[in-house]
Amino acid sequence: MTQLMSSVKNFLVSEDGPTAVEYAIMLALIVIVCIGAVQSIGTKAAAKFTAAGAALQ
Repeated sequence: MTQLMSSVKNFLVSEDGPTAVEYAIMLALIVIVCIGAVQSIGTKAAAKFTAAGAALQ
């Protein structure tokens, strides 16, 4: 039982948990920025292809 309590105490004291949360937040922000960039590029590319298709007709 004392070993279990010692393990729980070490887990709560260690700084691995907050570090993992910080990395998860950074990863989420990077993903959001990438999705926004791809969506913007896709919209602009679709407009260019539509204009090119109209010009060819």
